[in-house]
Amino acid sequence: MRAYEALADLILPTSCAGCGAGGVALRSGVCGDCVATVAAMRPHETRPTPAPPGLPLCVTLGPYADPLSSMIVSYKDRGRHRLAKPLGALLGAVVAEVAAGRPVLLVPVPDTPGAARERHGDHMARLTRVAARRLRAAGTAAVVAYPLKAMPRADSAHLSASDRARTAQSAFAVRDARVKSLRAAARGRLIFLVDDVLTTGSTLAVVSERLAEVDVEVAAGVTLAATELRRESAESWGMGGADPNGRIPVKRS
Repeated sequence: MRAYEALADLILPTSCAGCGAGGVALRSGVCGDCVATVAAMRPHETRPTPAPPGLPLCVTLGPYADPLSSMIVSYKDRGRHRLAKPLGALLGAVVAEVAAGRPVLLVPVPDTPGAARERHGDHMARLTRVAARRLRAAGTAAVVAYPLKAMPRADSAHLSASDRARTAQSAFAVRDARVKSLRAAARGRLIFLVDDVLTTGSTLAVVSERLAEVDVEVAAGVTLAATELRRESAESWGMGGADPNGRIPVKRS
């Protein structure tokens, strides 16, 4: 896979994945201006309005707008796999803000088998592995688990919020053979669901429900971006609000 990615980077256009600028110096496919814009973003709590039942605390890096949105799409659907490194690092930074040094278990929301084939691998699994390595390098005990499977389904990009919610109900399942190891890995750790974009919240709500059914409590859902049609607030979320250092509080599972 690494050889394929290196070859793809050679033959793909050399324009910036964030703004499309050509003829500029790139770092992992992103120009300096876009790097600076994304680096200035700070993790914050976000929530769709209305939020689906069972949605956990959600924390994101920034709005689903350029340059971040174009970076995500370029990585996810345009084969620019070198973006896994910077995007995974950004995802790790969001987790680190919430975890505040506590041990974590990261559970990526999986691609459907068809989507994984089209993307030459599960795009969130790849990002989550990068995030976990960054966290460990910074001193946070981080492990990744893959207990979920995604059932084949139609693309939800153009569905309404109510249709997304109905589709999500049957879209994911927990692999029975992995429940025992999942519970063992979860012991003493904060459990974070990891996805790329928060839209209606239906996916994170349903996946949290599936994990709760096997006695695994999700502390938060973590994403790179959130669509702009949502209420974002620094108010208390029934968990005591931000601590004096501005960290986002979560319950230990």
